[in-house]
Amino acid sequence: MNGTPEANLIRRAYWFIRIRWIAAGAVVAITFFATRALHIPIRAPALYAIAGTLAAYNLVFLIHLRRVTAGPEPVPASTVNRTAALQISFDLLALGALVHFSGGVENPFLFYFIFHMIIAGILLTRRAAFLQAALAVSIITAVAVLEYSGAVPHHCLGRYVGRTLHDNALFVTGVSFVLASTIFAAVYMATSISSALREREAALAATNALLVEQDCIKSEYVFRVTHDIKGHLSAIRSCLDPVVEGVTGPVPPEQLNLIDRARRRSDTLLTFVKALLELTRMRLSKEIVMDAFLIEHAVESAVSYVEARAATKSIVVDQAIDDTAGWITGARVYVEETIANLLANSVKYSRDGGRIAIRVTDEGETVLVEIADRGIGIPEDEIPRVFDEFYRATNARAAERDGTGLGLSMARQVVERHGGEIWIESREGRGTTVSMRLPRNPPRGLSVGPALDFQRGEAYHEGSAGRRGVAQSG
Repeated sequence: MNGTPEANLIRRAYWFIRIRWIAAGAVVAITFFATRALHIPIRAPALYAIAGTLAAYNLVFLIHLRRVTAGPEPVPASTVNRTAALQISFDLLALGALVHFSGGVENPFLFYFIFHMIIAGILLTRRAAFLQAALAVSIITAVAVLEYSGAVPHHCLGRYVGRTLHDNALFVTGVSFVLASTIFAAVYMATSISSALREREAALAATNALLVEQDCIKSEYVFRVTHDIKGHLSAIRSCLDPVVEGVTGPVPPEQLNLIDRARRRSDTLLTFVKALLELTRMRLSKEIVMDAFLIEHAVESAVSYVEARAATKSIVVDQAIDDTAGWITGARVYVEETIANLLANSVKYSRDGGRIAIRVTDEGETVLVEIADRGIGIPEDEIPRVFDEFYRATNARAAERDGTGLGLSMARQVVERHGGEIWIESREGRGTTVSMRLPRNPPRGLSVGPALDFQRGEAYHEGSAGRRGVAQSG
């Protein structure tokens, strides 16, 4: 619901409540200062009572607003509008009482009615805002007329005004007219601007929904096409394997070489298609199943996955895992596969005889996983693109022709699904450190839904890089 007009309206309603707390405190402070420091003869007990009433009904409205917005269902805009209109009506009555007990039309705080009218124009519909304006003008007129006629006592501000003005018909009429016309003009301008902004919000929300729908359609199309391509590639590979392995009989060396090259190319393409298929599947799936698992076990399994390949390059993989790292909640298969692919990247782009370090640090509510190598790194000007789909650093492409450019994009998808963050620090020619911070307990709403099937054993590797590139949920 974030970003919708209803959500924006609720945020404004909460903002209005916060402003009212400030107003209640300000009434107390100003009354105390006026009576003790300026010795203005105002009715302090009545004003303190009004401030207390203001705070009391503000608390009631706060509890009510929290109650109506606590449920899973979206709150209708009409409900929030009615609540806001009622609050403004109460405020206008309270302000009228404050003005009466502190000088009537002589009190410059009389113009605070305009402030409430601007708020009404922002929060309410045009009709409701003009009704509030009519109520404000009625209250001002009632205070002025009743004090002028003597029906209610006038509380003079004493030496602050020099002489009383509540019985001056020209002054009372002039102030009332100017204030009333200003109130209606303020409401008109505020509602006009607010209406234009609401229309723009609605248009942007509709555009965003359309973009999301179009992206989903595109992802579904890519998923279907990629799935079909994967099936054909698997069939081609199943035909080539028996020939290369001699099951169908001897093949001349020249022909066998060509067939073997075709099989290797189909393997590379199949790896790419599987990576694209998995990335699209993740984008289409809104949620993934999460369970508790030991992060240490996931790391050890990921390390075992790359040990053989690291050994062929005489690369040592060091592990340092905090004893307190313990359990986290997540999709273990995704976390494990992500770590394995990041390690495979480090092996792929490290020199023979190098070292790779994987560290797991307990950070309390989160667990930090860091994979550091002394590989080729990435040019600094390519940092902003490290998590883009299909992107490979220029030096990575020069070092290794094969690569999908999808590994880091998939890693970001996994980490974001867990409510965490992932970033890369690297210097070209000096090495790379990939860091993932995972919450022990991901936010609610991420743990319901069908589990996705990772194609374990079909790694999709790409160059690790970036001196500082960050991707996080949010």
